[in-house]
Amino acid sequence: MYLRISWGFDPVSKIFIKTNKANSITIVIDNMPKSDLSINIVADDRERKSAVIELLLETEDVEVDIRRLSWGDYQVGSRVIVERKTLSDFAISIIDGRLFKQMCCLANSNSEGVLIIEGTTADAAGIAVAREALQGALITVSLIIGIPVLRSKNPAETTGLIVYIGRQIESMTGGGMRRHGYRPKGIRNRQLFILQGLPGVGRERADRLLDRFGSVEAVIAAGIDELQTVDGIGKNIAEKIKWAVSERVPSNFPKPFKAGQVQKKKYHLGSNSLPSLLDRSTNYEEST
Repeated sequence: MYLRISWGFDPVSKIFIKTNKANSITIVIDNMPKSDLSINIVADDRERKSAVIELLLETEDVEVDIRRLSWGDYQVGSRVIVERKTLSDFAISIIDGRLFKQMCCLANSNSEGVLIIEGTTADAAGIAVAREALQGALITVSLIIGIPVLRSKNPAETTGLIVYIGRQIESMTGGGMRRHGYRPKGIRNRQLFILQGLPGVGRERADRLLDRFGSVEAVIAAGIDELQTVDGIGKNIAEKIKWAVSERVPSNFPKPFKAGQVQKKKYHLGSNSLPSLLDRSTNYEEST
């Protein structure tokens, strides 16, 4: 294994490289990590000037659709909206107020919002905004508005982050049968769908449970020792299954959110819409 210090895209050889700055050794990798999962990305047409779209188009198993987005710069699948800003644009957006308006729109949307800030320390040399103001803005965006902030050093690394976001989401949802918006057909698929809602039970364990006991009812009725006769289910998982199907829920227990919903704080721009930290974070130094 190697130490992951930094990486970038070589447009000539069309390979991704990783560099260990400690000893100036460059490690060349065959290509960006391959995947059987196809990622669908919508890129805002106003991002054409950046190199990110071109790199996405050259990435294997990535489908790119370029059109105007209502908010954000990249829509990854149907779940994530990415707002990309260079360090200089990040600073300017603090000054003119665009940053917080955009972040509020992302927070209030039905998708998960992510802010990627692109650039290095050298890119920040000419920014006429106090370091404290930048830090205050980051605190407001990440902790108060609730938008995760990722850093990249160049368009290649931004491209990698966007692709990894898509692949991570697809790999996590592809390990079993999707529950959000999914309507299984056939009695076995319906029973597998139910069993996968049990703690520690994915697609493979659900198959084994159904093969061993024959029905969801029999699985629920099985004792801890019986459950442990199924390959892949130890005492810990067996106890969690029994707890999940037998524990009584108090009548005053908080109701869960609907599938796919995310608990978000709603913010609206106005005189008293955001916490006072927002006002403190927007102070900046004027260039002379």
